[in-house]
Amino acid sequence: MFRRCSRRAASAVRPAAITARTFATASSASSSSSSSSSSSPPPAASRPPPPPPPPPPPVSQARSRSHKVVVVGGGTAGMAISHQLLRTGRFTQDDVAIVDPAEWHHYQPGWTLVGGGLKDKEDLRRPMSGLVDPKLRLYADGVASFAPEDNTVTLSRGGDRLTYEHLVVAPGIKVDFASIEGLPEALADEATNVSSVYGYDSVDKTYRTIDRLDRGDAIFTQPAGPIKCAGAPQKVMWLALDHWKRAGLYKPSDPAGSAVRVTFATGMGGMFAVPKYAAKLEELRRERGVEGLFQHDLVSIEGGDKATFARPDGAEKVVRRFDLLHVVPKMGPHAFVRDSPLADKAGFVDVDEHTAQHRRYPNVWSSGDASSLPTSKTAAAVTAQAPVVVGNILRAMDGEAPEAGYDGYTSCPLLTEYGKVLLAEFAYGGEPKETFGDWIGIDQVEPRRSFYHLKKDFFPWVYYESMVKGTWGGPKGWLN
Repeated sequence: MFRRCSRRAASAVRPAAITARTFATASSASSSSSSSSSSSPPPAASRPPPPPPPPPPPVSQARSRSHKVVVVGGGTAGMAISHQLLRTGRFTQDDVAIVDPAEWHHYQPGWTLVGGGLKDKEDLRRPMSGLVDPKLRLYADGVASFAPEDNTVTLSRGGDRLTYEHLVVAPGIKVDFASIEGLPEALADEATNVSSVYGYDSVDKTYRTIDRLDRGDAIFTQPAGPIKCAGAPQKVMWLALDHWKRAGLYKPSDPAGSAVRVTFATGMGGMFAVPKYAAKLEELRRERGVEGLFQHDLVSIEGGDKATFARPDGAEKVVRRFDLLHVVPKMGPHAFVRDSPLADKAGFVDVDEHTAQHRRYPNVWSSGDASSLPTSKTAAAVTAQAPVVVGNILRAMDGEAPEAGYDGYTSCPLLTEYGKVLLAEFAYGGEPKETFGDWIGIDQVEPRRSFYHLKKDFFPWVYYESMVKGTWGGPKGWLN
């Protein structure tokens, strides 16, 4: 049974600390004020001499440190690869370094569960420092630049330089809330029914908006272009639809006559990129009476109730009124990756699709969302990528050529209602690669309750218990 928040309780929650600044970078000037005494100053003759000026602050000296492997990014890929390297026994204290400025590590695949009222977001995060093995060196800092010709990474604060024998670039991608005009302001305003499961500060607003809507038009969006977990935009929609159905507000047999009407507006051409699963999801969309707006890319929000969508021709725009809007913003590479010598034309780390080795710098590797690997950007993909990266780094250290071990495997456990999940698993070319189909002969295109418990219960548990520690290999099970 899923957790249901009361409408009264949901409406009472007003996260005053969240503002539009949380979702869009804004520059501001800081000011200081001083108070003056109301008493008159003493005569000049009786005043003590002024104190000497303080000495200038010491000049910060940039330092240089060396590591065998530097891993940029402490997310899913960075954590898995760092700890798998350590577990090989080939590395000692501080041989492997992680660079990441974040205080918290989040299990982001669980944020759709938060949006559906099934989890609390606080339960899905851990302090970054607590996840890093003491034998690894953690730099709580960002990256200013890469100099792959010199095997050097320069850090953001103080300009410290890290030299390496091998570099793994896995910082993820940027979720760009400001890419949609009016979105940061709408997310920060608790009075609007605009939310997104793609940000920690907005994810719990999603369920509050779903729970308090009792009539009107609900729109769920997905942008054109690459995003984290391409199934997540409709996972939230299917849970919301089921919520309204159970509340008597939505009737799939009479969607037009229902109190709540549901639209899926996507910048893509269909429900999913893999034909097998796309056909099933399109079937569900039609059965459940969900309006489909394909090749509709959200570009702006106005007045808290109007959404404007761009069409592929670049000229036509469509304006739709809404009573609830769930937004998936555009995403892309971080600037320090995009503007570096490591990037391809799209701004991602330019690596071979089977070895994860950089195409120009043989001691540079990449995994996860920041890489150019042409597959869906998911945590499941990392379970297959990380062992390939680790194995190939060891081969390179031994003077051997890398092995082409990655076949594009990725997975999307797609919630279709409370209690059921369609477990999509596939490789390059959209070729299904279904774990349970191979094991016990079932067709994973059919939503099942057993898959729901994998998504809701098992995956969050195994992520923190094993995956970030380097001991979980996805379909291959636990790693030795």
